[in-house]
Amino acid sequence: MKNIKISEELADKCPDIYLSCIECNVRVELFREDLWRLIEAKCREISSRMEVEDIRHIEAIATSRDAYKTCGKDPARYRLSAEALLRRVVSKKGLYQINNVVDALNFVSISSGLSIGGYDADQIKGKVTMGIGKANEPYEGLGRGELNIEGMPVFRDEIGAFGTPTSDSERTGVRPDTKRFLMILVSYKGVHMLYEPSQIAVKLLSDYASATYFETYQITV
Repeated sequence: MKNIKISEELADKCPDIYLSCIECNVRVELFREDLWRLIEAKCREISSRMEVEDIRHIEAIATSRDAYKTCGKDPARYRLSAEALLRRVVSKKGLYQINNVVDALNFVSISSGLSIGGYDADQIKGKVTMGIGKANEPYEGLGRGELNIEGMPVFRDEIGAFGTPTSDSERTGVRPDTKRFLMILVSYKGVHMLYEPSQIAVKLLSDYASATYFETYQITV
């Protein structure tokens, strides 16, 4: 793909933004017991050392919340996906089990605090720009219906908005027949937060989703 850029509007508000992009062929399975055991162990480890009040102080979450405020969105009302996942984990509610590809993404998210987009790459049309949501811009959140994305960082292709740090979209979400997967990790405060999570993501996708034909690249302003 690689036709991804950051808009001037977003770059002006978040000049230290970096994207780590991972594309690969995958085999989607509804459930991988070995992966789920790994996730459950990670959830136990996190919940044993963290309280709900600690979550917003994690660097990746704190800087993402700041980016929301800068762009014009209230992160307390429109919670980051990583923050929402970690609140479930710390409250000992566990994660929703989706499929091996999304489950692997969620493992990386709770481990790093990064809100990560996961997309069926074949459903993305044309060039991609990361910008800021507009008033009344249509967006159907994955499993949550219409979402108000005004003032929210958002990915758009030639059709329209398809990804935010709060929710992926129905149009480009991972489905049972997804063959080509795109994962986008976003740091709003420099590239250092992306190295280890990106490496973990590649390993998990290789081990648990039979991932092949990787393309990895970084995008910045």
